[in-house]
Amino acid sequence: MKRELGVAIEAAREAGAIIRSLYGTPLSVVEKGDRGDSPLTEADTRANQALEARITAAFPDDGWLSEESRDTAERLGKRRVWIVDPLDGTKEFVRQIPELAVCVALVEDGVPVVGVTYNPITDELFAAARTAGATLNDRPIRVTSTTALERAVLLASRSENERGEWDRFRGRFVIELTGSVAYKLALVAAGRADATFTLSPKSEWDVCSSACIIECAGGRVTDVAGEALRYNQPSPALRGLVASNGTLHEQVLRALAN
Repeated sequence: MKRELGVAIEAAREAGAIIRSLYGTPLSVVEKGDRGDSPLTEADTRANQALEARITAAFPDDGWLSEESRDTAERLGKRRVWIVDPLDGTKEFVRQIPELAVCVALVEDGVPVVGVTYNPITDELFAAARTAGATLNDRPIRVTSTTALERAVLLASRSENERGEWDRFRGRFVIELTGSVAYKLALVAAGRADATFTLSPKSEWDVCSSACIIECAGGRVTDVAGEALRYNQPSPALRGLVASNGTLHEQVLRALAN
């Protein structure tokens, strides 16, 4: 996977340079969702164009799934599929909160084998390939060794926190607010936090790259029922997720179930 990882890193950095050049500049924002909670900007579309051009040129026979590209059933017949989010954390981008990410993953038979999550504002590049471990800016990373949930640091979505979804967990563990689900997962992989979860629906492109990185760093990612995630499904929707250092995973699942 050396070539695949190299192309993923180059593509993520190219898309990140576009996002960085537009960060803090006046941009029009279009709301994609019916609830007005899914903004789209020029940074999303331009970054997506750069990613698709570079990756499909390098691997023309692979499938493609991106938040900002029209989806087709063709990818379902492919063994290898690239799953991409050109800008996870568009709300943070618009608000100039530097907690966002370019997400690039390659899956084989539904399992992520390459993952790159790049924060172009902080210049943090998290990367992993199966059997090769995980890195942050070329330095090896590993999840934490925390074993007790009451001593754990969990990363929470700002919007979920504002909706009160984390209120029942206060006092159970330390809660830190962080943007972009992909960035949260990458921070768990790097040992900067112990776990994160979301009960809100997510999509494969939000999760896939950083899930690969967490697993290669010794952690675990599942849905909220504890089931392993499979990618390149007919519907890319996920029913929430739990990501942890592995040791805490069952404790987090029990806390959610209770």
